[in-house]
Amino acid sequence: MAMTTDIPGAPLNTTPEPTEPNGTDDPALAEGVERVLRAGLEDFDLTPEDRALIDGFQPEDDEVVTGPLPIVAIVGRPNVGKSTFVNRVLRRREAVVEDTPGVTRDRVAYDAEWSGRRFTLLDTGGWEIGAEGINLRVAEQAEVAIDMADVVVFVVDAIVGATDDDEAVVKLLRRSGKPVILVANKVDDQRFEPDAAALWNLGLGMPYPVSSLHGRGSGDVSDAVLDVMPAVSASGGAVAEGGPRRVALIGRPNVGKSSMLNQLAGEERVVVDNVAGTTRDPVDEIIELGGRQWRFVDTAGIRRRVHQTKGADFYASLRTRAALEKAEVAVVLIDTHEPIAEQDLRIITRVVESGRALVIAYNKWDLLDEERRFYLEREIGRDLVQVTRAPRVNISALTGRHVDRLTPALDTALNSWDSRVPTSRLNSVLGEIASSHPHPVRGGKQPRILFATQASTRPPRFVIFASGFIEAGYRRSPERRLREEFGFEGTPIEISVRVREKRGRR
Repeated sequence: MAMTTDIPGAPLNTTPEPTEPNGTDDPALAEGVERVLRAGLEDFDLTPEDRALIDGFQPEDDEVVTGPLPIVAIVGRPNVGKSTFVNRVLRRREAVVEDTPGVTRDRVAYDAEWSGRRFTLLDTGGWEIGAEGINLRVAEQAEVAIDMADVVVFVVDAIVGATDDDEAVVKLLRRSGKPVILVANKVDDQRFEPDAAALWNLGLGMPYPVSSLHGRGSGDVSDAVLDVMPAVSASGGAVAEGGPRRVALIGRPNVGKSSMLNQLAGEERVVVDNVAGTTRDPVDEIIELGGRQWRFVDTAGIRRRVHQTKGADFYASLRTRAALEKAEVAVVLIDTHEPIAEQDLRIITRVVESGRALVIAYNKWDLLDEERRFYLEREIGRDLVQVTRAPRVNISALTGRHVDRLTPALDTALNSWDSRVPTSRLNSVLGEIASSHPHPVRGGKQPRILFATQASTRPPRFVIFASGFIEAGYRRSPERRLREEFGFEGTPIEISVRVREKRGRR
């Protein structure tokens, strides 16, 4: 699996190397080798940033684990403006919004803050009487959100007024016994406030007139929520803070991502349907796998041309990209019953370019016949040659076959993603490249690698200081050799070259 940005490959300088192949395993000797390697750099122009890199990087601090945040669930019938209200409270366009009913389908958790207090905001799909098919599963997700919530915000369209569906939601809320804040939405100005007042008849107390689109009255609702919201969640929190590693399930539409999350969770956590594009918003869930907790995120399927998608599908694609950026490792699901498509390769490339660790899961493996298995292996060898080092798992999301193998695959990818190579070993390996395969002479000069260091991890990033420009064809050598020497299974490697000249030569 290749990811190299300005990848360097080049000859190393002639600074001394350890006389024993594994001599740098001795910490004292390794320190001495490093000191000798750095000595020659004093003759070159180095910036303060260069010197900071050479002196070593500091790993990022781990997240601080805190208690479970209180949960505020946003419920109501379809198309009353729940997701718009969520975006207003978040003060950013996070939830997918479109002027058609049924855009939100799963319960989606967002981190929110108001007046210095943090809480989890749960957006839900529309609840309606007599729902069938996918709409029934959407309504079930809304009911689960009510059970999890510490406070419920019930959104009603003030212009339309209370409907039979609204009355049914009221009965559901009364049975739950949770504190309820009634929001009369779409009250854009004072002319519509009498419509909001009419909602007193629901028996849930004072209706707050709000315009989610323009922000009118949303602050009053947030203040009211804080008045009844507990300090910590009574249900244990929707999404655990810190700790669990973050895993994104991504792939083309309808490859089984939601079925995989439900299988891992042991419940119908997200809506599953044969219609491609069922999932719209990224859905977080804490999963216990291999004796440890992981934070899995189900995402919308990545379509072939994001810029050609419209409405909710377009915004769902953007949310999937954002979820990938927040993840540490991505599990790319591939449908084994279909030939590996160009879109599968693009998705894998996107993971690599985002700098995330990678695991490839071949779904529906239990249904393969011998002929399809033969051709699939040929496709993998031909099309995925650039990611042969990515851990591979053959699974069935529907039956749960071999899902337990995800744990070692994730561990392998994340360990490589976190790995740190000692500076002396790194320079020793690059020195071997320089001696066995020197850089060609160009313009009467032969570029030398002066020094190499690892700038950071997650993914491993290396910086090579060289005395001249390193040709593109030569730049593949360091990555290939680093993978041979240190493994780096399931992680991209980023290598950049900094050309530095001797003082007084410019």
